[in-house]
Amino acid sequence: MPVRSFNPYTPSRRTMQVSDFSDITKSSPEKKLTVGMRKRGGRNNTGMVMVRHHGGGHRRSYRAVDFRREKFGVPARVASIEYDPNRNARLALLFYADGEKRYIPAPLGLDVGAAVMSGPKAEIKLGNALPLINIPEGTFVHAIEMIPGRGAQFVRAAGTQAQLMAKEGGYVLLKMPSGEIRKVLKDCLATIGQVGNIEHNTITLGKAGRQRHIGVKPTVRGAAMNAVDHPLGGGRGHSKGNNVPRSPWNQPSRGFKTRAKRKIWGWMIVQDRRKSQVTG
Repeated sequence: MPVRSFNPYTPSRRTMQVSDFSDITKSSPEKKLTVGMRKRGGRNNTGMVMVRHHGGGHRRSYRAVDFRREKFGVPARVASIEYDPNRNARLALLFYADGEKRYIPAPLGLDVGAAVMSGPKAEIKLGNALPLINIPEGTFVHAIEMIPGRGAQFVRAAGTQAQLMAKEGGYVLLKMPSGEIRKVLKDCLATIGQVGNIEHNTITLGKAGRQRHIGVKPTVRGAAMNAVDHPLGGGRGHSKGNNVPRSPWNQPSRGFKTRAKRKIWGWMIVQDRRKSQVTG
């Protein structure tokens, strides 16, 4: 969607950009599909910080998004396109023929009043969810399952899409947004089209306060700390010394492979996103 800029009447306004929200058709969420969210500040049940730089942020409600799309054969109508504070994609509110209401990630170009459906017998149409084996090669899809029935786990962010490249036995080959080519079970569901709000990655926050509104706390460079506080700390001025880039727990952060060699699903990667050659 178009990005809005401002006149530079303050230093932060000079570079600040926001979405113009022209695609939003409803300002308040469906109350029955929302639940309150409790902030944990990156802490576990004992109060220990497990994820750094989390905390604060604006109060928000969680929207229950239907990633399973298991209402096969039941037609639905798009009632509205809504903003979701918990993700960068927009949400489409569906009114099903049996009276049920559900949210799905809004594909690019899906308008209010459009009809969508899920299931093996659904048409190859924007917003419809089908098993990958029923989708023609070359089609762009999003919201892809990793295991049939578990719900979409791949390609859910704003502006992303994957392309169905080929079908081999019980699998299909998908070219992911990263450029990686991987196998996915043929019975997994995927939704036709590209996720909307494609200009989200062009937005400039403009000031530190907007990061705090999102719930992101400031990050201090390791080189700016004392030697006792970080492996990169110590020295005078901007001196890096002979330190190799490391995490606060002394794990190398460049070139050190942390992925398990026998990682589940690793064998399903046909072409790595970092390499041009085929793996395996």
